Amino acid sequence: MTRQFHHEIIEPIQNRWSPRAFSTQAVNDQDILALMEAARYAPSCFNEQPWRFIIARQADTLEKARGALTDKNRRWADKAPVLIVVLARKNFEKNNEPNRWHTFDAGTAWGFLALEAQQRGLITHAMGGFSPEAVHKAFSVNDEYTIVTIIAVGYMGDSDELPEDLREKERPGTRKSLTELVLAGL
Repeated sequence: MTRQFHHEIIEPIQNRWSPRAFSTQAVNDQDILALMEAARYAPSCFNEQPWRFIIARQADTLEKARGALTDKNRRWADKAPVLIVVLARKNFEKNNEPNRWHTFDAGTAWGFLALEAQQRGLITHAMGGFSPEAVHKAFSVNDEYTIVTIIAVGYMGDSDELPEDLREKERPGTRKSLTELVLAGL
C-alpha cells in the first residue's frame, strides 16, 4: 500500500508509522538521550512540561514494563529493546491547581520523540493496551501522575517473525481525508 500525501509535509512525518516487528538490537545511549531532548522541547501550557518518562532498557526495568502490557501487546513488544512509560503530572507545579492540558502536552512530547526517532532510523509504537495500576505498582508512581502510554522503541525487525495475524497489519495505516478531520474552516 502506497501512502498518498495531498500536500507537502516534512519527510519524518511522511515516513513515520507504528510497526510491530522489532529487532532485539540495543539502542545506544546517545539516541535515547536525543529522544528525550526532542521531547523536552515540545510546547506545553505555561511551559509546564508536565511529561515524565520511565526508560526501561535493563532486564529488570524491561520486565516490569512488559509486565504491565496486555498479552496482545506482549506478543510483539517483548522484542523491543526499549520501553518508555510516559507520565503526565496532573497539577501545575506553580500552584498545584489541576492542569487539564497535562495529557495533551505529554502527547505532544511523544510526537516530538517519535519524529526524532524516525529521523535516527528508529521505530516507535505507542500502546494503550497496558495496566496503569501495574505501572503504578511496578515503578512506585504516585497518584500525582497520569500514566499516558508505553512506547516501544528500537530498530525494524523481520515482519515474518510476527504472528500471522500481526503480519497482515504490518504496514502504515490509512488516514482519514482532511474533509473528515477538519470540521470547519476549509
